[in-house]
Amino acid sequence: MIDSILYEAESKMAKSVDHLEQELATIRTGRANPALIDRVTVPYYGTPTPLNQLAQISAPEARLLVVQVYDRGQIGAVEKAIRDSGMGLNPASDGQVIRVPIPPLTEERRREYVRMVKQRAEEARVAVRNIRRDELHQVQQGEKAGEIPEDQAKRAGERLQRITDANVGRIESIASRKESEVMEV
Repeated sequence: MIDSILYEAESKMAKSVDHLEQELATIRTGRANPALIDRVTVPYYGTPTPLNQLAQISAPEARLLVVQVYDRGQIGAVEKAIRDSGMGLNPASDGQVIRVPIPPLTEERRREYVRMVKQRAEEARVAVRNIRRDELHQVQQGEKAGEIPEDQAKRAGERLQRITDANVGRIESIASRKESEVMEV
């Protein structure tokens, strides 16, 4: 029972860390990254659809994204969605592909992005701690019900704390790496 609780906790915490990595990939740095506009939603025949399902996104240069829309009739809608995404991007279309130049970030904008990185990292840390709390509660319930001996429950709590610390450490390293990417000129 304890092993299944710890395995479940580790799995949930890993998912939280993976989610953080996906969230941070959408935050702009000085370089072009296709993940930057992956989640831009485009109204595709009345249904909001993520851009990565409607087009191929590539970064042939450090400051340029190229979007090849599968359905050429949607080029205007994709261009408008990128422009309205709130990322300060100004796409240009030649009828075949959409080119999205990535302008250099101002110092103020970089600091704003660093704040966003810190906020998302804190949300991930809170999620990991909540998972620890929930799983520890399960261990304590098992102990109260007499299914788990007291000494095993204590060891499970310590192992759960080590798992939590390891995941919080991963979150810290991911966040600091992203912060240095954002601040890099």
